[in-house]
Amino acid sequence: MGTSRRSSSVAKLLPPTFGRRHMQCLLIFVGFAAAFSMRVNLSVAIVAMMDRKAANPDFPEYHWSEETKSHILSSFFWGYICTQIPGGLLAHRFGGKVMLLSSISISSIMALLTPLGVAYGDWKLLCFIRFLQGFGQGVTIPSMHTLLAKWAPVTERGSLTTYVYSGSQFGTVIMLASSGLLASSSIGWPSCFYFPGGLGLMWTILWITLGASSPSECKKISAAERALIEDSLQQHVKPQDDGKPNLPIPWKRIFTSVPFLVLMATHCAFSWCFWTLITQIPTYMKSVLGKDIKSNALLSSLPYFAMLILGLACGPLSNFLEKGSHLSATTSRKIFNSIGQWVPVLTLIWLGYITREQADLAVFLLTFTVSISTTMNLGWQVNHIDLAPNFAGTLASLTNCAANVCNIMAPLVVGFIVTDTSNPNQWRIIFFIAGGINFLGNLMFVLFGTAKVQPWNNEREQKMNDSKVDAEKAQEMEPLNEETADVPITKAESQMSL
Repeated sequence: MGTSRRSSSVAKLLPPTFGRRHMQCLLIFVGFAAAFSMRVNLSVAIVAMMDRKAANPDFPEYHWSEETKSHILSSFFWGYICTQIPGGLLAHRFGGKVMLLSSISISSIMALLTPLGVAYGDWKLLCFIRFLQGFGQGVTIPSMHTLLAKWAPVTERGSLTTYVYSGSQFGTVIMLASSGLLASSSIGWPSCFYFPGGLGLMWTILWITLGASSPSECKKISAAERALIEDSLQQHVKPQDDGKPNLPIPWKRIFTSVPFLVLMATHCAFSWCFWTLITQIPTYMKSVLGKDIKSNALLSSLPYFAMLILGLACGPLSNFLEKGSHLSATTSRKIFNSIGQWVPVLTLIWLGYITREQADLAVFLLTFTVSISTTMNLGWQVNHIDLAPNFAGTLASLTNCAANVCNIMAPLVVGFIVTDTSNPNQWRIIFFIAGGINFLGNLMFVLFGTAKVQPWNNEREQKMNDSKVDAEKAQEMEPLNEETADVPITKAESQMSL
């Protein structure tokens, strides 16, 4: 009632072109960019840390084995996977603002302490610091989904989600492109940690000042914009009131929900394919095609730059299709997801048949395959919010946790199959496996996926309504029961009952 009265009183007012919801998304974009720059910084800094000639020679050099190097690089993800599910629960309990703040601040402090930690504790302390960074960043995506579920009007959900998640590509591009410059500067390789860590701390100040978990908690939002957001959410689903206790998470209903299980499978399929490309393609191109793209910062950042540009371009297209009612949300999700998962199937197979003389074509195919996958920000990536806005963070934490298991398994499968990195036939098997998993993942999404809100999104309210109906029926039956009780039982009826 309160929302409808407020919206009617501001119906004649137009929300600002750049409103508070856009400011929130811009802040989350920058925060996500800082988080990803802190995630990838070690992969480029470790080259200078292990080879003084690759950067400013005035800084310490560490002689770590390849096994030690792999432990260092994987330590972040062991911490990251630990807080996926707890992150969703905490974001549901305390709100997205608090949890995103804690995530970026912990990661930023650890980044700033990294050079000092390596100096005093060598690789073991470095692994612990990276573990803590991953531990802190594990709540990032659940927090972002929780925030978007509160701030994004339904017709802008796809575009705003795409803009926000483009921050990961922006942070990666900036870090990869500037890493060589930073490592060769007067501050040396430690600047690869100081730069993103300092950016992250500056972001926390802005987030404390301007961030809000929901429109109702934002003091500077206009009445018209608040009405726009809340009316949009009310028309499609009754959101949880911020002043009421948190809804209990319907675990059984979630894990028996076909749309959710399909979403999880699709997320896992994407992660398997994407991280196979990101982690293994450089080795394939160097060993089979003789092209070292890791040593070239421009080539390394090119796929992410293409993802960023394409993602920003797809946002307005999604807005046009959904706001103009040209497509339903479900159809829109399936189309964009199919582009992002089925097109790479073809390019992956093509990559497996590229010869050494076609190395430049392979770079193009790699860039195209990675960049086209950004359309899935308008597909499965936003589907958690579609299915259950009240539990979006929890759903994101569950699917992300499962997907991270695939991130760990995919390189192990490559190591088992590819015993000779220069053998193109072995790599062809890897491309067929990744392409097949991607194809099946999206096939399930097309057949069984949906953007409709699930009944368990407001399960407690439904139970309360059912209880009210039962109570009303009981009250209706009371007069009848009383009348029946007042009718005297005859001797014949008594004998019949016996």
